[in-house]
Amino acid sequence: MDQQKKIIFIPMYNCEQQIGRVLKKINNDVCNNFDKILIVDNGSTDNGVAIAKEALKKINGISSTIVKNSDNYNLGGSHKVAFNYAVDNNYEFLVVLHGDDQGDINDVLPIFGSDDYKELDCVLGSRFMHDSKLKGYSKFRIYGNICINFIASVICRRFIKDMGAGLNLYNVDMLKSKFYLDFPNGLTFNYYLLFYTVAKKLKFKFFPLTWREDDQVSNLNLFNHVKEWLGVIFMFIFNRKDFMKGTEQKKQYTYDVYYDS
Repeated sequence: MDQQKKIIFIPMYNCEQQIGRVLKKINNDVCNNFDKILIVDNGSTDNGVAIAKEALKKINGISSTIVKNSDNYNLGGSHKVAFNYAVDNNYEFLVVLHGDDQGDINDVLPIFGSDDYKELDCVLGSRFMHDSKLKGYSKFRIYGNICINFIASVICRRFIKDMGAGLNLYNVDMLKSKFYLDFPNGLTFNYYLLFYTVAKKLKFKFFPLTWREDDQVSNLNLFNHVKEWLGVIFMFIFNRKDFMKGTEQKKQYTYDVYYDS
């Protein structure tokens, strides 16, 4: 096993249909590369947390914890809970794996085949690389995302292969200043993270994903999301100083431990 201390962070909201499949993919190879599974539940109203607990009990060779956010922190806020946890508990690398079974944790494992990732600040999943595999993705969404990635590439002056897939690897060193606490808690959180990485000239690369959309339920309103994305873009271009400061006033993110093993 690689001696680097690694944690898998799984944000979850009403994923009772998918979370069992997500955790079933955490096989021996995955356990041999990670030390901890942290599930952060953001106020689910279904039976997903109980299902996750039972699934975790069946996974050997890795410790696991489920926490419930004390309030609705949205997806970005759940990231902040996990990032804080990783920093405060001296983890060295953190992988984000969404609880809705769109990504596959096994896609991360080839990264650990060499030590190159240790020299990077983050390794980001892409749904749109040559070796990526998409299931259930409409052509409209594919070409729409490609256009967004192209615009981001022009703005960032480097090739951006995906603006926000839900499977990413972060070097915890880049998180230790907790700069992310300033960023909005909504779905634009990942955009802020990426643009911050570009602005700070941090080192990152992309890797191909296997990505599926079958029974996932999205809370995303496409029009509003594009509007928010454009807002982030304009702030990054025309008001970089305020962009780096962020807009989020909330700085405390508490939770209750539901399960710990």
